[in-house]
Amino acid sequence: MPLWKRTLLRSYYQATLPWRRHRARQAARQGRTPVVILTYHRVAADRANSWTITPDEFASHLAWLEPRFEFVSLEEAQNRLRGRSNSRPTVSITFDDGYADNCQLALPLLIRRRIPVTYFVCGAAVLKGEMFAHDLAMGNRFRPNTVDELRALAADGISIGCHTRSHADLAAISDPAILHDEVVTVGEELQQAIRTPVRYLAFPYGQHRHLNPRVFHLAYDAGYDGVCSSYGGYNYPGDDAFHLQRVCVDGSLIRLQNWASIDPVRERRIRRFFYGPEIVPRQAPTRGALHA
Repeated sequence: MPLWKRTLLRSYYQATLPWRRHRARQAARQGRTPVVILTYHRVAADRANSWTITPDEFASHLAWLEPRFEFVSLEEAQNRLRGRSNSRPTVSITFDDGYADNCQLALPLLIRRRIPVTYFVCGAAVLKGEMFAHDLAMGNRFRPNTVDELRALAADGISIGCHTRSHADLAAISDPAILHDEVVTVGEELQQAIRTPVRYLAFPYGQHRHLNPRVFHLAYDAGYDGVCSSYGGYNYPGDDAFHLQRVCVDGSLIRLQNWASIDPVRERRIRRFFYGPEIVPRQAPTRGALHA
């Protein structure tokens, strides 16, 4: 983030801090404290792109979050939404794509601190070792995670999720067979390879224009427990718990501070994709191929 933008954002955050604190107290009294789901991509020292955060920046994020928020899994986040009441500042951490660099510092740090994580990976990258086309176009050859690495992460308590097969824009796919492969078949293959349930799906890109209504229903019928977007909304008690809204916070600490607290601009952001019926916790794997 350019210095001028950081400066403006810091000024905005400080100017709205009294309102944020008032709003947080009000939300807690009403049981309407939102669950904030954060998204990271790659933690490495090279600053190779806008979705890479340095180890020091990542450590500063955790240092700011830990005394202020309760860390929960996506499953517990859904429980808070379905319970229709939450009075504690709550954060869930996710990663997208599946870069091997995350195994160097970020993930071991989270594991040591017992912070729940959902780690979304792309099937072509993990199962075939294919590097992302957008990285190669920038001249970057970042190794994706291997199946063995994911098995080790799962053994340490990290939940592995599906980020499609090819990091596809699912809104641009109209062929049902291709959509099924990107959403369902690849989830089954990942689950078989890493020998642990793949419970959640995350849209690549994740903005409003990338969300495909058919995917929500396809994912539910296949047995996923939830689907994540990343256009920056908050999750309030009573919201649809199957569609989890996330905020991308790759970058400077002030970006995290602004978005993790109740930002008056972001709070007014409309959830444009609401899919029912309300999904209840699954007592047993009675539908779909996932979790079998």
